[in-house]
Amino acid sequence: MTQTRTTRLERGRASLGPALELVHTGRAPTRAVLTSELGVTRATAGAVAAELEVLGLITVDSRPTASAGSQGRPSHRLFVNERGPVVLAAQIHADGFRVALVGLGGRIVATTTGSGTISADPAHVLAEAVGAGAGLLRETGRRCLGAGLAVPSAVAEPDGEALNPLHLAWPAGAPVREIFQRALADAAIPGVTEAIGFSGNDVNLMALAEHRHGAGRGARDLLCVASGHRGVGGALVLDGRLHSGSSGLALEVGHLTVHPEGAPCHCGSRGCLDVEADPLAFLNAAGRTPGPEGSLLHQAADLLRTAYGDPAVRAAADLLIDRLGLGLAGLVNILNPDRIILGGLHRTLLETDPERLRAVVADRSLWGRSGGVPILPCGLDHNSLVGAAELAWQPVLDDPLVVQEERRA
Repeated sequence: MTQTRTTRLERGRASLGPALELVHTGRAPTRAVLTSELGVTRATAGAVAAELEVLGLITVDSRPTASAGSQGRPSHRLFVNERGPVVLAAQIHADGFRVALVGLGGRIVATTTGSGTISADPAHVLAEAVGAGAGLLRETGRRCLGAGLAVPSAVAEPDGEALNPLHLAWPAGAPVREIFQRALADAAIPGVTEAIGFSGNDVNLMALAEHRHGAGRGARDLLCVASGHRGVGGALVLDGRLHSGSSGLALEVGHLTVHPEGAPCHCGSRGCLDVEADPLAFLNAAGRTPGPEGSLLHQAADLLRTAYGDPAVRAAADLLIDRLGLGLAGLVNILNPDRIILGGLHRTLLETDPERLRAVVADRSLWGRSGGVPILPCGLDHNSLVGAAELAWQPVLDDPLVVQEERRA
């Protein structure tokens, strides 16, 4: 009997991480689903859920309820703990930064921004962002378990260097992960040490967040393309896992040529998506001079939403859709994804004229003609921030007992 209890306990402990990830991503809304997904007994699933609740990570309904239309046995519903711990997430962009506290389930608990010209010294910017995050933690009184950073640059692994932060004026190869970790250590945030500060490319993190919590949930091979405040980025989830290449530099889609005689690009080529399909390209094509108020992304999106009837604005939108569609078609031919998600200005272009973009991709891609690839707008606000938080949550998802160990420390 003792041996049986020990075996059940060990099996349950091994299931803690997978169970937390299932609740975190919404794939186990009830204890019955958790039992099925884990492939364990009802007793083991109940013990696992109870332990995650003791750790303060999830909550379990005290009364079992039946799902709507279900004829099966009622089951206890599972939720992430809305009053539980958080992680600190920061996103840097060309016009400032945004910082948030993010709970399990991708829930943004609190957020703040910093705007203006970004300093050419990454240490100054990251210290300011971390300071803003520390302020949120003081205001909310929430317990923090880690921190993640999203930057608009390819981030080389394993050292976390920003290789091409072109729109930030940071030096190429800036060791952003080390600088971020140092800023966290200097801020002396309880629960956040230099050992648990993570960083990544903003579009990669967008893809991670959308795959776990947004419009990409359930996709096996997911392509994400987005135009942020400047430039164009891409990311790929293959067989359910983020594909970052051998050193973190995969899918620099911004440097696909879509107009050979087009504008010169920072990479040395001409007519890349980066300079042909971003907010500045749209404003220029519409004959609008960017103003001092608001980011380029917000100015471009507002123009699309409020002045689409203007012939110049519509012509500019058609031009960007055609260029974007050409790039997406090439990616479909190479990657054969089962879903495409668009973010930033590209999301607004899709929502403004969905049929034109889908028609361009279908017409230009071999696989598009045979049935089409679903092209969807991203489903999350601030998805790169949520993705940065996913980096910080990953050690807890791998082993929820680190929460207990951190408490003791």
